[in-house]
Formats: sequence, structure tokens, C-alpha cells
Amino acid sequence: MVCVSNDMKTSTVMIPNADGESLHALIDVPDHKTPVAYALIAHCFTCSAHLKAVTHISEALTADGIGVVRFDFTGLGHSDGEFADTNFSSNSQDIVDVAAYMELNLEPPQLLVGHSLGGAAVLNVAGRIESVRAVATIGAPAEPAHVRKLFSDAEKEVEEKGVATVAIGGRPFTIKKQFIEDLERADLPQQIADLGPALLVLHAPTDTIVGIENAAKIFASAKHPKSYVSLDDADHLLSNEADAQYVGRVIATWFSRYQSRPVQDGAKITFPASGIVVSTGSSYTTDVLTASRHHLVVDEPTSMGGSDLGPNPYDYLLAGLGSCTTITLRMYADRKKIPLESVTVALEHSRVHGKDCAECESDTQMVDVVTRSINLVGNLTDEQRQSLLKISEKCPVHRTLRSETVIRTTLTEEAS
Repeated sequence: MVCVSNDMKTSTVMIPNADGESLHALIDVPDHKTPVAYALIAHCFTCSAHLKAVTHISEALTADGIGVVRFDFTGLGHSDGEFADTNFSSNSQDIVDVAAYMELNLEPPQLLVGHSLGGAAVLNVAGRIESVRAVATIGAPAEPAHVRKLFSDAEKEVEEKGVATVAIGGRPFTIKKQFIEDLERADLPQQIADLGPALLVLHAPTDTIVGIENAAKIFASAKHPKSYVSLDDADHLLSNEADAQYVGRVIATWFSRYQSRPVQDGAKITFPASGIVVSTGSSYTTDVLTASRHHLVVDEPTSMGGSDLGPNPYDYLLAGLGSCTTITLRMYADRKKIPLESVTVALEHSRVHGKDCAECESDTQMVDVVTRSINLVGNLTDEQRQSLLKISEKCPVHRTLRSETVIRTTLTEEAS
């Protein structure tokens, strides 16, 4: 999906995490301008990327030429997975996984922005993302365990039964014992002390959810360069639009001191995630495909009247499924410490009559069949192999091909 608002273009993508689940993410870029750098925003505990404060901060950043990726943590918003199975460590890993996606598909993030517990999470992983030059926290706790006060009444039940349903922000959430135990294991002060990127701490002295003493602890633990900005009487969720916009403008101005390349005014942008442009080449079968900064050739084989200068359209379709499969399996294996050495995926496309396809619903029409053979190399148990096979079905491109897809086609004005 692509929409335009306040000179900001937004696209929606699904990003695979290390567990093979898909994370719902929004990519915001300035209209008619190449981003000077990219930021990654992590939202607050039990919130989502659509929180108004996050949206307003993103609008302010894009107005200053910064591209933004904001996403829903596993089990929240439009992302896959169960919230009950997540914890602070898995949230931190989600940030690393989104950063890896950005490096492959956009640009590596130079700026991390975290709101509340999202602030603690970006502090926790900043040292694991080499491209990060600056970190900004908003109303962040100095210890992840601070969120326990939100469900302190249910801790006894969690301890006795291992699980409890709690109300946070008027919504029910399932909290398991492993969530609390993981909070206790986190050593955030040490991560802050070892922080390499520049740090900006934004906090309101009147914050009733995360007290101002947390900002003092974070600031004291960090080494220079570090800065603090008071948010005066702003509430914890920055529900006042002016407060959120102010936060975004301050972060953008502060970050300009640390970003690695200058603004490129007037540069054309190839829109990420949905920005594929195909133009006619030297013959009726030859096209030039442009994806971000990459240029590829599409052609047909000589047997079909083409010049065989590049893969055909179905080759690219299969390549998308194959590469998505290998990336998903690699991330899952690394996360689960499965000794997977390499993955090779071979794919073929054919069209058969429905009555000749046992797993097809139609028995009268022609149907498309993609045959995918996955070769796993490594000292793997049968259980691990079956687990990887199951995860391959969760590849985002696989899901797209299996779901109902709507294609909307329009005519654009003739280019000058």
C-alpha cells in the first residue's frame, strides 16, 4: 500500500523475523526527495507503529529528509505471532531483524528512535547494528523490569500458574512467567555504558508512567557524546500532537550532526518496497527493470522470439520466492541455533489442468503450479528439518502468492 500525507509517502511491507513470523512495517520517505539517511523507530510497550505519536514523529523526521521505518513488534498490531510468547529479548531481536531488512532493501539505519520500552530495546541492541550512529530515547525506563509495575497485581498468579491475563491500557494481554524472568536478566546499564553511537535522552519531568529518575540513570550511565532535552509537561504517550512533532524536529536537528552523508536536494526517489519500474528496452521482449539503485534486464529466450539478454518475468517471480525462502530459513536457523550450513532452493513453474492437480481446488480450469525443492545442508535432526520445512511456508512472498491478490492498474500522464 502506498499513500501520500503531508509530503510524506508511506508504503507497507511485511518483514520476516528470526522466528519466521512476519512483522508489519511502514516505510515513510519524503516526497520527491532521496532520504539523507534512514531511521528505525521502536514503539512503546503493547503499542503499535500506528500510534499517533509515532506517526507525528515520523512526519517530522521525513520533513527533514530522513526516511523512517516503523514496525509492530511480534504479536502486536498487524504483525504475526503471539504476544504471550514474546519478551524483551525477542523485541530486541525484532529490531535487529528489521535493521537487517533495511540493509538489504533500503539503506542501513543510522538512527534508532525508541519510545518507552522501545527506548530500552534500542539501547539494548544499538551495539549490534554497525550502521547506527545515533540513538534517541523518549520516556524510556533505565531498566526493562520497570514495566512490571503495569501488571504487578497479577505477578502472584503468574508465579503460581505460570501465566495470567492482565489489562494494560484497557486491553487484555497474556503474560507468562518467561516474560518476567527475561526482564530480570536484561543488563541495560552495561549496554548503555558500552554504547558507541551518540545518545539523546528526551523525557518529561512530569511523566507519571516512567519517572524522570529513569532519564537521569540513562544519562549518567552513558558516555559522551550525549544530550538531554526536557519535554516539560508532555504526557508519556505524547498524545498532544505538538509535543510529538516537537520531539521529531528536535531529533532531526540533533541527528544532523551525526549522519554520514549530506542532503541531496532535488534528487528523484525510486520508492522503496513498491518502487519497481519497468521500461521498454531495445525490442518488444526486452525491458529494463529498476529497483531502488539496482538495474536488471528482463527478456525472453530466443525460442520465444526474445534476445535472451536476461531472465524472463517468471524467472524473477520464482527468484523472489526462492530468495525469500532462503532468507527466512537462515534467520530462523540462526535464532534457534540450528546448525544449518547452507540452503539451496530450486523452483519450477508450470501450468496444468485442475483435474490433474491433486492439491488444487479447481478441477476444470488451468492452474499455476510452483514446485519448490529445498536442500538443507548441515548436521540436522529430522525434527529440525521438519521445523525448517514448516517455516518455509511462512516466507512472506510465499504467503503473498497463496493469498488473494488485488492488482490495481492506472494510466499515468505522459512523461516529458
